[in-house]
Amino acid sequence: MAGILQDKVAVITGGASGIGRATALAMAAEGARITLMDLGLEVGEEVAAAIAERGGEARYYRANVALKDEVEGAFDAILRDFGRIDCAFNNAGVAGDNRVLAETSDEEYARVVGVNLTGVFLCMRREVQEMLKTGGGAIVNTASVAGLNGWKFAAVYSATKHAVIGLTRSAALEYARSNIRVNAVCPGVIETPMAQSAQDDQAIREIMIRKHATGRLGQAGEVAAAVLWLCSPAASFVHGHALAVDGGYTAR
Repeated sequence: MAGILQDKVAVITGGASGIGRATALAMAAEGARITLMDLGLEVGEEVAAAIAERGGEARYYRANVALKDEVEGAFDAILRDFGRIDCAFNNAGVAGDNRVLAETSDEEYARVVGVNLTGVFLCMRREVQEMLKTGGGAIVNTASVAGLNGWKFAAVYSATKHAVIGLTRSAALEYARSNIRVNAVCPGVIETPMAQSAQDDQAIREIMIRKHATGRLGQAGEVAAAVLWLCSPAASFVHGHALAVDGGYTAR
């Protein structure tokens, strides 16, 4: 039987690891043709190879989403190779350096905003342009529970995730009648390499676990399942929603 994304062309940024990798595998299993955009050449090609081994189709494109020329070059290559974009998961992101606002450097601000906000904007803009040519599509952006609440020691990171939700909701209003659905996922703390690097201290990890009603951290596949649904026809009436996938973190 055909999958729910059979023959759809999917763009996934930050697709080489963590939530992006899990989503690429999940979408490929449902028949999507996968394009991965990331900086990690070796791991990006490994994900593409893993999909191919399972009978799917995937290609990796190296790009820094914070840089316009690299984003445009990657999308140009994707369009040459696949001809269209049906769904997109703008997932590339970086964590902050766990400092209070007054101690945050200009360089750190530019780094986090560049990837987490500018990167989403640049990719969304091109995705919408291409979807308008082909009659529509679905876009999902990665925000965070830090975009739904404040987050101590991560003011800039939290600000970017609030901004991603704003971009999502505004674009959803602008393009709903053009058959383009734009939504976001807001993960809690997920067991990914990026999250683990910020939890070297076991005490910090235990604090993070306690903040989730489930008493555990999330798994990348649990977020991937939400993204898959939001990109599928099953979510046809879902526009501008920021879906918390957070083990009850924001229910408290």
